[in-house]
Amino acid sequence: MKVIMHWKYGAARKPNAVFTSDWMDAQDALTIIDDLEKAGRMKEVEVSDELGTTWSKKELRKLLAKVEEEPQDATVFFDGGYQKNSKLSGLGVVIYYRQGKEQWRVRINRLLQELDTNNEAEYAAFYEAVKQLEELGVHHQSVVFKGDSQVVLNQLSGEWACFEDVLNQWLDRIERKLKQLGIIPVFEPIGRKDNTEADKLATQALNGEEISSKFNLTANSRETE
Repeated sequence: MKVIMHWKYGAARKPNAVFTSDWMDAQDALTIIDDLEKAGRMKEVEVSDELGTTWSKKELRKLLAKVEEEPQDATVFFDGGYQKNSKLSGLGVVIYYRQGKEQWRVRINRLLQELDTNNEAEYAAFYEAVKQLEELGVHHQSVVFKGDSQVVLNQLSGEWACFEDVLNQWLDRIERKLKQLGIIPVFEPIGRKDNTEADKLATQALNGEEISSKFNLTANSRETE
């Protein structure tokens, strides 16, 4: 959970000033607040999250305790592949996230038959990623989406206009689902060489190999140390 701090500096017979921080992890914000309070230079403080909700220190601490075991800090890689001859589409999705003190990875692919273009397959892969986030319980936070489809990411971000009715339907469907989940998307276009996991999953789907896995990266790291 990312937040911005707004606090008022003040001390006896000294000037007052109001400061605003950069975006930071909510737990880091609590640490800084505690430190500033110990120094005796903080008169007032409030914290705003990415949805514009304002929290006091007490409210923020209570919220973080509540969501500690919910998925956080999700990063999504997606890719869609389309075979023109067979009219089959392969979707690949990889999600990295933190839950408590554990780091997890989800890998999943899908084979679809009703799509008509590679761009539509890319949109379908993005939508599948959002559905997987919903199943994981990711909500009301920012999520980073990475893919090598400039069309999908730039149209979803509003940088490029979308003139195709079919793609507009996918775009509207994705935006409705993101709004429903309270997810703030952060779009990061990447090169194909940086999207090999999702690309491989999409190819495996086209080859008839179904993948669905959830892997504890933290536990595996401990075992190999």
